[in-house]
Amino acid sequence: QVQLVESGGGLVQSGGSLRLSCTASGSRLTVTSMGWARQAPAKEREFASVTADGRANYADSVKGRFTISMDSARNTVYLQMNSLEPEDTAVYYCTADALTYSPYDDSPIVGRYWGQGTQVTVSS
Repeated sequence: QVQLVESGGGLVQSGGSLRLSCTASGSRLTVTSMGWARQAPAKEREFASVTADGRANYADSVKGRFTISMDSARNTVYLQMNSLEPEDTAVYYCTADALTYSPYDDSPIVGRYWGQGTQVTVSS
């Protein structure tokens, strides 16, 4: 019912930049917040950044280097990543908190949805 499609991952040298994008789509969709989480090899998934109502929060590990922004009209979130470090190497997952409606009984469904992930690799 809700699909999140990410793009923009890739390989970059230490100190470089990448910009991730993610668009949420679905029937009768109201997105209240969007964000990014990441999972490095052999580590647990962790919060990176989130934005809602024009405000943004960042994990300490990315603060000052990453910038999140959102185009609410397009349900699209961006993550501009600057001064990348090898420690930023991870699969980056887009998240969206959204309201939709059941196709069966039209009841409201509030949930958090995840993208499939996009690989970011930073070489030293």
